[in-house]
Amino acid sequence: MPEAEVLPTLEELGIGLVAYSPLGKGFLTGKIDEKTTFDSSDFRDIVPRFTPEARKANQAVVDLLGSIAKQKGATPAQIALAWLLAQKQWIVPIPGTTKLSRLDENIGSIAVELTSDDLREIDSAASKITVEGERYPEHLQRMTGL
Repeated sequence: MPEAEVLPTLEELGIGLVAYSPLGKGFLTGKIDEKTTFDSSDFRDIVPRFTPEARKANQAVVDLLGSIAKQKGATPAQIALAWLLAQKQWIVPIPGTTKLSRLDENIGSIAVELTSDDLREIDSAASKITVEGERYPEHLQRMTGL
């Protein structure tokens, strides 16, 4: 996982991180499951992490977010963004959207308060989940340098 090497270096050098696709290309919103179909023009249609099998295996992550969201009166997307915002002051998510309602939802993540117990619970539960599927198809993954 590149984050384990990159994050300490960024912190040491005082460099901020803009977190790309912090909602997992929509997966962490809870609106996508193994039965979701993507149009052939949708990038996710070629991403290994979005095969039906990978989505089914990775549902545990969404279930975790959903469980905490229920407790907090929030959405899974808001919990994912609030968790990221709680990590380090210099980490900033850039969730993309084309819908005003989703923008409002994303902004609402600022009001979600995750306690240190919440963060420990999320981290502990997440550490037991193995995410299935690569982030990108092989030919694109090579271009990332990772």
